[in-house]
Amino acid sequence: MESIQVRAADGVPLFATHLTAALPAAAGGTDLAVVLAHGFTVSTRKASVRRIAARLARRGGVVTFDFRGHGRSGGRTTAGDAEVLDLDAAVRLARGLGYRRVATVGCSMGGAVVVRHAARSAATGGLAPAQPVDAAVSVSAPSRWYVRDTVAMRRVHWLLETRSGRLVAGAALRTRVGSAWGVPPEPPVQAAGRIPPTPLLVVHGDADPFFGIEHGRALAAAAGPSAEYWEVPGFGHAEGALTPALVDRIGGWVTRAAAGRAGTMQR
Repeated sequence: MESIQVRAADGVPLFATHLTAALPAAAGGTDLAVVLAHGFTVSTRKASVRRIAARLARRGGVVTFDFRGHGRSGGRTTAGDAEVLDLDAAVRLARGLGYRRVATVGCSMGGAVVVRHAARSAATGGLAPAQPVDAAVSVSAPSRWYVRDTVAMRRVHWLLETRSGRLVAGAALRTRVGSAWGVPPEPPVQAAGRIPPTPLLVVHGDADPFFGIEHGRALAAAAGPSAEYWEVPGFGHAEGALTPALVDRIGGWVTRAAAGRAGTMQR
């Protein structure tokens, strides 16, 4: 695994890693990279992230990175706003490493960022374009901001919005929290409608303690008929709940979807 430092468009230094494809069938090389975007308070140091990356490497190269304010990256987290720039830098890194097809897979906060990034890659009307992706997967993501209807999310808001919470986030969770939003970013459910024709997969569990099942349904509905939606019975939340079988299933979808998208772009 190769460690690389990149910079987001606003200058924030980011820690990234590159894992080459591990499948014997891919020993001769592959043109697919998966960029893995973690959730709030998670980082590339987490065993769950490393485990997911290793399984996705059975499909192609994998780029993982720490969002700003997390792990070994600089800056402070903005809880899903400026993190779009971080994901864009990681996609740009994957392209620079020579991968012709790049897919993004994000969990929780990372899933919301994946949705907003994929929308920006096709955006017009004053929004700065992002690096294009060939497929996008959003796992356990919120459809809207300021979710407080679960105990878990009320705890997250305590970390984000109180002095004592920010101290706990920094000391215990190694997450440096920035100032509150002045103007809230576009919610994922609003951005999702601009993702087509890029293939989008929305994965959500009916046992998610952070975001109820209505969030996954709303994202898929907003993206329209070109999106695929998996409602997984018994699945909890994000990286910690992803089983090897579900990661492999997501990896299979990415392989097929990115290949189809690449073919469409070539015509």
